[in-house]
Amino acid sequence: MSRHPNEKSSSYSAQGISNASARPPARRGPSGAWSRFRPAVIDPLDIYGLPSKGETRLHDYKAQEAYYTKIVERYMKFCASTGGGDGLGKAFADLKITTPPPRPTDVAGDARPGLPHRVSNTERPNDMPTILLAMRKLREGVLGSRRRDQFAQRAYMFIIHACILTKSWESYQPALLYLLYSIHPRTPLSAPEVQEFIGYHILDLSCRQYELGEAFAVKREFRHRDRKVNVVLRSLVHDDWVRFWRTRRAVDGYQRAIMEFATERIRLHALKCVGKSYLIVEKSFVERTGDARWEELVQGGVGWQLQETGNVVIRKPKPK
Repeated sequence: MSRHPNEKSSSYSAQGISNASARPPARRGPSGAWSRFRPAVIDPLDIYGLPSKGETRLHDYKAQEAYYTKIVERYMKFCASTGGGDGLGKAFADLKITTPPPRPTDVAGDARPGLPHRVSNTERPNDMPTILLAMRKLREGVLGSRRRDQFAQRAYMFIIHACILTKSWESYQPALLYLLYSIHPRTPLSAPEVQEFIGYHILDLSCRQYELGEAFAVKREFRHRDRKVNVVLRSLVHDDWVRFWRTRRAVDGYQRAIMEFATERIRLHALKCVGKSYLIVEKSFVERTGDARWEELVQGGVGWQLQETGNVVIRKPKPK
């Protein structure tokens, strides 16, 4: 009995479908131009953007704590690489803070797919700007999540200390205010910690901002009793450069770094007083007055004449 032509074609169709289903799928990669690039190497501190620019992942508490650990590790490695002491001070003094341009993944509303990346553990030569930017990201993340617990207290204290040493006032000032006026009322600092960070606030007001009245108001509000900070305040009020230089050599590194903001102002005032009072003085006297070596004073703009005898001619007497 002959089979109907339609039945024969339907059997071939069924067989083709079964063969197609049994055939292994084609091993194609993801389409698009991005698959042609090798994975980019991303620094562990660059995996987040700035929360102020739309980054929300750092609002998570666990992400903040993990990121803080990475920042501390990188900061300690940087300090160890400088050798400590004078080497660390020189590294902070030579530091120039630069903010890199935003990456395409940081721009809000960019629907372009990101490049595949892998995290690098290799330290880069000029690491401190990256660390400071990471501290800013963490600070903004803690602020955005309204976190005021023990972790926020510890993280902000660390950020303040590091940013003071680099003289990054745009980073330590907001952190200092948030620590004292937002975190401290909810999670109180110990008495020595209050005295320490209020002292930084007073020095910042007096030395950097030259707001002496406000500095005295904060001192009275928090009942600050640090004798050295009080001497700095009084020396600024009375333009007493002798006390200022003497106290600057006696304070710790954090207080000294904030006092640096007033150094040029005090030095200029002291040298003006010398210029109006003397005709010829010894070189050592000028160096003590300006608290700097003669070469540094000349680079700063001092135009007095140094004689071979070691005396400095400030003004020549007018002939009679």
